[in-house]
Amino acid sequence: AHFTVKRSWDQLHSNTVQSPRLSMGHDAFMDPFGRKTHFLLYEICILAIGSCGAVTVTVPNKVILGTAGLPLLLPANYTTGTKDQNIQITWTFQSPSSGSMLLVTAINNTLTPDMEHGHRFFLSPPSASLLINPVELRDDGEYTLKVTVSGEKVASASRQLTVLVNVPVSKPVVRSDPAWGAVEYVDNATFTCTVNKGTKVIYQWLKDGKPLKPSSRHIFSSDNKMLFISPVLKDDLSNYTCVARNPISMNESEPIAPNIYYGPYDLMVKSEPRFQVREGVFAAGKGEPVWFKCSANSNPPNVYSWFQKDDNKTTPIQWGPVLKIRSEKVPEKADYMCCVYNNITGKREETQFTFILSATGQERQKQKGSSLHSLGIIVGLSLALIVCILLYFLLRRYFPRKVIKEEVYHRSPADYIQARQVSEEQEPPMDDYGIYEFVAVPESAELQQVRPEKISTVYDIIRVPDVHTTVYEVICHSPKTS
Repeated sequence: AHFTVKRSWDQLHSNTVQSPRLSMGHDAFMDPFGRKTHFLLYEICILAIGSCGAVTVTVPNKVILGTAGLPLLLPANYTTGTKDQNIQITWTFQSPSSGSMLLVTAINNTLTPDMEHGHRFFLSPPSASLLINPVELRDDGEYTLKVTVSGEKVASASRQLTVLVNVPVSKPVVRSDPAWGAVEYVDNATFTCTVNKGTKVIYQWLKDGKPLKPSSRHIFSSDNKMLFISPVLKDDLSNYTCVARNPISMNESEPIAPNIYYGPYDLMVKSEPRFQVREGVFAAGKGEPVWFKCSANSNPPNVYSWFQKDDNKTTPIQWGPVLKIRSEKVPEKADYMCCVYNNITGKREETQFTFILSATGQERQKQKGSSLHSLGIIVGLSLALIVCILLYFLLRRYFPRKVIKEEVYHRSPADYIQARQVSEEQEPPMDDYGIYEFVAVPESAELQQVRPEKISTVYDIIRVPDVHTTVYEVICHSPKTS
């Protein structure tokens, strides 16, 4: 193809030299230099912009990722500005290991595959896209597409793209050393991450799902495949995972936690809250069962032992984390001690507390129960009184007419007659003005006059014509004042 382009340029230049107008003053020394310059400019034009003259070549991506063993398509397009008679499409490959080689050539619709590589590289003219099936690791390199057209004139253009072929990363496996465990502040730990398959693998370490950064105690190898922890501490007790990735895949290992021996830490003795008087002092009544539990944070679990101190003498009592005391068989005041020991780290811790025998322990419990009983009775009576008051006010609020009627009906007739006489003789007329509430029983029949000796109920008084049963009648009946 390069030879064809150069020959076309030589023919074009020779025709120009033979022209009488252009050959004047043109010497033989400048002629070959001018042809070489034109050819170099043409090649630079093709490589720089991908087109020259009426041909344009485009590729969507300059870098294409491929997976070994799978088909890979290198998409490409070209356009021509004139009706060309012949179109030549050529794909070439170049890599540091294999050098440069011709892959496939097509002139118009006639395909000429390379005999060595034609079984994996396919071209379907007039399309310029190249199919590699299957792609292999050796196909990693630079690919060049060149399109040449010839008609009234010869023109060509080319484009380059890079293919990166990789093998997917398998699930990484993390191995811990030493496998049996490491002692805090004494031993070191090493984690190694490996994969069975994968190319161009990059490793990363995570601690509890977050990226682990290097520090004075956390050191990584040059390829990040190994993690060194020196020395190990209790804070290193976490889940570690290794992430392996390459341009086409990523995979993460199963979490692994180092076995670190530490402790004992945070030694403490506790019992029931009702027995604790203050920090390190417990008290209980005679005859009450009392227990104490000793605990400390360590790996492996501690060995617990209990001692009683009396008269500068320490006496072993029992083994185990729990101590039970029969309060009727202990002195009024005794000092006890809990000791813990880690047989791997070789560390030992102890704590001491005082137990006091109190004769009023049970009485306090009885008084507490009696107080709760009395409080319950008081609360119950208070609630009952509040309910009664609420019912009373509700009745007064929503049934006032019924209440007034009951009060009126239970009064004797003599009370009404006496109240009327006192009101007419002694009270000033002006005192009758105010707000009143009346209860009247309307009657459809005409009112009948009843003599006083015949009055026996309130209804007999209401039927008397002189008794006024409405607010209007009372106001009209009131004496006028000057």
